[in-house]
Amino acid sequence: MSSIRQVIVAYDISSNKIRNKVRKIIGEWRLDGQKSVHECRLNNRQAEELFLQIGASMDKNTDKLLMAWLESRRSVLTRGIGKAKLDNNILHIR
Repeated sequence: MSSIRQVIVAYDISSNKIRNKVRKIIGEWRLDGQKSVHECRLNNRQAEELFLQIGASMDKNTDKLLMAWLESRRSVLTRGIGKAKLDNNILHIR
């Protein structure tokens, strides 16, 4: 099984109905997040499953989805009020 890594999931969805459905899906996977940007800890299989679940709900003509792995060898740069969570290299902005 592949290792678990930090993933940032961001989306831009025009329909309130679809956005709420996607927010519910991502809520089952996420560690923390804002309105349309979320942090998850996933292995490759889980990331593919989440991508498929969200993608199946989206309108390909109007909506956008981005999933990006955070590079574990590099520091996460942040600004603002935050607190360390899970790992000293990760800072969650509140």
